[in-house]
Amino acid sequence: MLSVHQRFAVVGAATATLTLLAAGLPTAATADDPPDLSSFYRQKVAWSACKGDGVPKDLQCGKVTVPLDYAHPDQGTLDLALARYRATGRSRGSVLLNFGGPGGAGIPGLAAGGKDFMGLTNGYDVVTFDPRGVGRSSPVSCGDGADEIFGATATGSDVQAALKAVKKAADTCARHSGAVLPHIGTVDASRDLDVMRQALGDKKLNYLGFSYGTRLGAVYAAQFPKKTGRMVLDGVDTLTEPITEQGLAGAAGQQTALDDFVTWCAKNMACPFGQDGRSAGEQVVQLVKSLDEEPVPSDYGQDFTGQDLVGAIGQALYSKAMWPVLEQALSLLVQDGDTHGLTQLYGGASLPATSTPVRGRTKHSGLVDAEDVPLDNLPAALMAVNCADDPDRPSAAEVARQVAGLRAAYDEASPVFGRYRLAQVLMCYGRPKGTDYIREKVRDVPASKILLVGTRGDPATPYRWTEETAKRLGSSAVVLDNKGEGHTGYASSKCVHNKVDDFLLYGSLPASGSSCAPENADGY
Repeated sequence: MLSVHQRFAVVGAATATLTLLAAGLPTAATADDPPDLSSFYRQKVAWSACKGDGVPKDLQCGKVTVPLDYAHPDQGTLDLALARYRATGRSRGSVLLNFGGPGGAGIPGLAAGGKDFMGLTNGYDVVTFDPRGVGRSSPVSCGDGADEIFGATATGSDVQAALKAVKKAADTCARHSGAVLPHIGTVDASRDLDVMRQALGDKKLNYLGFSYGTRLGAVYAAQFPKKTGRMVLDGVDTLTEPITEQGLAGAAGQQTALDDFVTWCAKNMACPFGQDGRSAGEQVVQLVKSLDEEPVPSDYGQDFTGQDLVGAIGQALYSKAMWPVLEQALSLLVQDGDTHGLTQLYGGASLPATSTPVRGRTKHSGLVDAEDVPLDNLPAALMAVNCADDPDRPSAAEVARQVAGLRAAYDEASPVFGRYRLAQVLMCYGRPKGTDYIREKVRDVPASKILLVGTRGDPATPYRWTEETAKRLGSSAVVLDNKGEGHTGYASSKCVHNKVDDFLLYGSLPASGSSCAPENADGY
């Protein structure tokens, strides 16, 4: 699931240094002792002005170093990129933001959408980061042409051929991603959060996570309940459903949002599908089908397919504020065959990757320059993290038995998004089995109160996931019911925004089950 801030293009962030406190000699260890992580917990971040065109002048950048493998911290390290806006008032420490994904880089999100969080600088340094495998932090990639491999599952009818293509894609991703790929999951990313917390000088983690960032926050609260401070989870992800069910819910949610968009579009004379809502919806389905059969050239010199169109539409549906932009982009495509507007919306797999296969294993992986982040990093990281978090790995025979039923269910959930979502589901085939920690261990969390925000009309994270996750977390969960539309509530609802800020800044919690009324498409 992608948050609204991920629509913005990656912008530059500067390298910075971190200072290690004087380290003493390690004490003798026994085989039963936990790994020595003391050097990682003695870091302090050295901040400096971020560099790059268009980067806000008051945005500062830094980094922390974390172990590649927390079980074997002596086998390699990597740097994680950080950015912050400093507190303008009396600071009570830092609040860490994660904008979602998985695969969304935090630094460009904060650089582009920082105004939404300026209220929090009244009490906090507002900090974000590029998680491991994402953005400037050892970005994963699937290499040139991997998008064509991924597309095989979306349009092909031969299950065995599709699974061979998926396995080839997994191998391609492994070759281009390097040593971080086996350690990219949320359990490791959560441990990174704790290293950041200490490096920022905070006794407890104050945190605001959107979409996938809610999964990350919930895992942190389970791993480090006594170090969990004021935590808000907005656009709550599931902790229990397998990827197949997640994809089905996502397809249905996006179809509902598309139906709403088409109804709105048909009321406008500029709508490229005319003024009949039902006919307009059918035209969208036919447009996707025709582009899958006969793609058109894109700005990047590659084919723009029906599945690329689906990806672009899906991105724009995260917020009603993007509907006029989507309408204009679709008009350019329908009337002129111009894909420019849609490729600006979609940072997906049709974009050419720029990475080369990683050879060998280095002891330390530093930050990469912003311009060297592979263009396919977001979809590559999304698949890698979701697969690392999912323990289900049915055999090829089991998949073959299931896929016909899955395809029918996905097509029924959405004639537009069904195949697209099913392709993502099948992407875990050929990858190592993921962890069962999230399903089995993230429950009855003995942390301080956690505010969960669920939006009734969310196309990506259905409201029932908020209710289910609240039950999983137990007595620590407090639910805020946002009656509005769109993915997440903080940026689109004044009511949600104010209640979240009141909790983070002053510790004032709304009553569990309280609600925020819908707002217009312009938010505030």
